[in-house]
Amino acid sequence: MSTASVLAGPDGSVESGANGPPLGSAEFAAIAAIMQSDARIHLTDIKKTLVHGRLSRRLRMHGLTSFRDYVRMVQSPGEERAAMVVALTTNHTHFFRENHHFEHFREKVIPTLKDAVRRRPVRIWSAGCSSGEEVYTIAMCLLGKDRGQAGWLRDADLKLLATDLAPHVVDSVRQATYPDNVVAAIPADYRKAWLRPAAGSDHEMAPEARALVTAHVLNLFEAWPMRQQYDAIFCRNVMIYFDDRAKAELEARLVDQLAPGGHLYIGHSERLVGPAAAVMKGCGQTIYVKQEGGTR
Repeated sequence: MSTASVLAGPDGSVESGANGPPLGSAEFAAIAAIMQSDARIHLTDIKKTLVHGRLSRRLRMHGLTSFRDYVRMVQSPGEERAAMVVALTTNHTHFFRENHHFEHFREKVIPTLKDAVRRRPVRIWSAGCSSGEEVYTIAMCLLGKDRGQAGWLRDADLKLLATDLAPHVVDSVRQATYPDNVVAAIPADYRKAWLRPAAGSDHEMAPEARALVTAHVLNLFEAWPMRQQYDAIFCRNVMIYFDDRAKAELEARLVDQLAPGGHLYIGHSERLVGPAAAVMKGCGQTIYVKQEGGTR
């Protein structure tokens, strides 16, 4: 979207332009209330241009000429309301993003998992997984820098769960296919071991990596179907879109889902707040471990 094509009006509305009809303050407030209610995403006035650009496409799709009519359409739960929430979520990631987390995971966590998996199932969760680069980075770290290092996983009960609110990015996780410019961020040894040529200039994750991963659509503020506890949870650059109350609620639920001694990785600009902070101990930059016997 070109920001030059939308201008803020004197009443705070975003005026019409090449991208669609004007977005008034009342309509923006109604959309923001739905986002807060359905996904706990906190939209401030500075997001009006983004909302206008992304939702103007939805208006054109439905043949609507005003945001007032669109707001009427999404006031009740249904397909378009869900599509609007997905349209206003941000999905941006890359392989080995915030690499210090993966260095810690390789050096401190994987050795304990190799021991634990001899006795019990091991589970790891990528929450807010976007198009899968995070969960497949985790998979490659587990598999190792060459194929010979992956033997410990052959008969192991170890699974990775990848979840996201947006169905189209969950489909991308399942497809596990990425273009040249995306896989360029993967170190050469991992790339050689765990990627295969696909159609055109694309690459697909090797079967060994794909076999570790299960992907599902999940709203983090609705009921979670998982009953088991997790040895590690990656929930990075997700909570930056929430207000403090929502952050505290989500962090408390994540900590409850962690096994004692399990690790939580969050984004570089995020911090633990509320009750969750009382049972977690910092062990690196935005890395926390759940203390043994820790309960909220």
